Amino acid sequence: MSYTVLVVEDEPNIVLSLQFIMRQAGYTVRIASDGEQALRAIDEYVPDLVLLDIMLPKRDGFAVCEEIRNNPACNKIKIIMLSAKSRDADREKALALGADEFVTKPFSTRVLGELAKNLLETRA
Repeated sequence: MSYTVLVVEDEPNIVLSLQFIMRQAGYTVRIASDGEQALRAIDEYVPDLVLLDIMLPKRDGFAVCEEIRNNPACNKIKIIMLSAKSRDADREKALALGADEFVTKPFSTRVLGELAKNLLETRA
């Protein structure tokens, strides 16, 4: 089964890295560069996994995560939140809002790929 991953990130170099990792794993990748674009993309096609940056234009990752979790059509989406912030408060807030995982930038591409694979395999 092929999974779809929505990468929500506004930094082009990080987008390229995430896109590469997910495509190498065999996933279909879609891109959104701000929070509002991410929610529109999810309305159009519900992905299996969202890689969601916290610091985004128009609507931050916390608000996007909360909106995804409040939408019954999105109850199977797995969310990995990404942040340059490593404060415990950010991690706790992300998980409280419904993120499945919280990864601090810079991240290991291998670890992130394995994390995505494990989440998607337990999605059903």
